[in-house]
Amino acid sequence: MTNRQQGTRIDQLMATIRSRIAARAYVPGARLPSVRAQAKAMQVSVSTVVEAYERLAAEGVIASRPGSGFYVAGPTAPLALAEMGPRLDREVDPLWISRQSLETGAAMLKPGCGWLPASWMYEAGIRRALRTMARADAVSLADYATPLGLPPLRQWLARRLSGHGVEASPDQILLTDSGTHAIDLIGRFLLEPGDTVLVDDPCYFNFHALLKAHRAKVVSVPYTSTGPDLEVFAAALQAHAPRLYITNSGLHNPTGAILSPVTAHRLLKLAETSNLVIVEDDIFADFENAPAPRLAAFDGLSRVIQIGSFSKTLSASLRCGYLAARPDWIDALADLKLATGFGGSRLAADLLLIALTDSGYRRHMEAVRIRLAEAREKTLPRLAALGITPWLTPQAGMFLWCRLPEGVDAAALARACLEEGMVLAPGNAFSLSPDAGRFMRFNVAQSLDPRVHAGLKRALAR
Repeated sequence: MTNRQQGTRIDQLMATIRSRIAARAYVPGARLPSVRAQAKAMQVSVSTVVEAYERLAAEGVIASRPGSGFYVAGPTAPLALAEMGPRLDREVDPLWISRQSLETGAAMLKPGCGWLPASWMYEAGIRRALRTMARADAVSLADYATPLGLPPLRQWLARRLSGHGVEASPDQILLTDSGTHAIDLIGRFLLEPGDTVLVDDPCYFNFHALLKAHRAKVVSVPYTSTGPDLEVFAAALQAHAPRLYITNSGLHNPTGAILSPVTAHRLLKLAETSNLVIVEDDIFADFENAPAPRLAAFDGLSRVIQIGSFSKTLSASLRCGYLAARPDWIDALADLKLATGFGGSRLAADLLLIALTDSGYRRHMEAVRIRLAEAREKTLPRLAALGITPWLTPQAGMFLWCRLPEGVDAAALARACLEEGMVLAPGNAFSLSPDAGRFMRFNVAQSLDPRVHAGLKRALAR
């Protein structure tokens, strides 16, 4: 390589690091990847990375700590999730996947993201709701919400929950800014640093990130085609005395599996012998072709808290979720909501209610379920042609949890596909198990573009 080529690569690497610092992908005080890790990720020589790091250090952009590595100049952020516990490779870290999916433009393919394309969402209903709200009174447009949230929306949610066998009065429902906000409030309410929380293996990757923020100890329970492995679950109850178990009801993320009634009953019988509280995330309810068992229905909201939102089906821009819990917990959770976010978004709740009670929403979801079924039928054979096979074939929903060809590492494939203009979701973001690197989650709604499969084919051939 000539000196000019070497200099160009150093300049490019320096520019990349500066842009990541500016975007806060590398926050002040964060440790940069090691020289060798950076060289491998960026596909340049070790000497190129060394020179780039040294020049950035000379500029004061980063700082060298002998024996430790290079760090972004500036004070350590108050909450640096990447620095809590063992550091994960940023190429496969759950927060990195989220950032890439959210920050990249429309040109980037996103078969690994966790939501529908914007064109599949309920745009027409949102526009009608906005026109209606434009004529609302000043209080609706400008005032704070009540502590529990908009009463008519809570009444609508109570009727919806009843349709799934979950009996909850409107006063047992608390509106939140999102499903994630609901879990955060529950964590603040029930967890102390060091408490153990059970999660499915694999599970929605943001569960790991949230629990890390609460300084909880995470113990994973293998998820089967009918629910959690009950033998392992029972052993975990005995060995760890967990405070919470967080899971999906209905369609499981990322596997697409459905909890069976037998497993649900046995799970709740095991929970009765402990101090365990179960958080049931019901965000994918409207994707189901037929309702699956709900732990909250069998339990009567005694030790189960159900949460949900409509960000996956109606609009991700309307930040409004909910949690349903026993009455004596709701008051304390409402106080926590006021302390951390005050009144919540009244406007979002009003818009959500108008859109949900619009007759078009039911027809919209019927159309989405049909489109997803068609997308699964097209995506499965295309992946199979590349040696990528489903762990199970889901009955509904958007996700496929797939095994990669023998010898292919999910993280390495994700890094290669970045160069193809694609964001993937490697298995090790969803699971801490040793074989997680053999799996990948695909979103069938985001995998229809022929460039997805062409890019995967090229990346697998490397």
